Amino acid sequence: MTLWAIVPVKPLRRGKSRLAGMLTEDERTVLNQELLERTLKTLSSLKELDQVLVVSRDPHALTIARNHGAKTVQEDGQPHLNTALTRATVVAQVHAIQGVLILPADLPLLTQEDVLTLIDRAAKPPVVVIAPDRHGKGTNALLMVPAGQIEYDFGKGSFQRHCDRVTKSGARLEIVELPSLGLDLDLPEDLEMVRKLERIKEQG
Repeated sequence: MTLWAIVPVKPLRRGKSRLAGMLTEDERTVLNQELLERTLKTLSSLKELDQVLVVSRDPHALTIARNHGAKTVQEDGQPHLNTALTRATVVAQVHAIQGVLILPADLPLLTQEDVLTLIDRAAKPPVVVIAPDRHGKGTNALLMVPAGQIEYDFGKGSFQRHCDRVTKSGARLEIVELPSLGLDLDLPEDLEMVRKLERIKEQG
């Protein structure tokens, strides 16, 4: 199966605004850059992925992506995640790919094993594999074969909307619930949880 990973990235200086009470703008920028680089390293070393494609309107984020061997798509105009992902998917489809994996850059616990689990569940298309966030409301990963099987509907409460779209499309729906995929770094409580896990890891 020919599979591309698409990673949407908000401007590094503006991302994670809800952590403003805990981190300065510079600290948030560094955090966003570290998360992006970690995600790219995790994805680029997987032979099961043919290509990583980063979509962003931040030139610095796109430069980091290219330095890690990723292809890039520059967003223009009013940024909208679903529109940007649709454009990036069309770019991938030009290369005659079979499937796409949408994976945001803010999953601090993401492992290669997580990605392989998603890919394993994508056998026998048409299929859409979805990993919800830890609250069961958002979508933290979405793999679909063939690419374009459903329209993207990311945003608040997207998990249920994506599931409904899969059912209506006639494709098989696979839900993957993993703690490491469920934690996206968005709120102060998420950052606290990551720091706590890091402390446990260091002590262990």
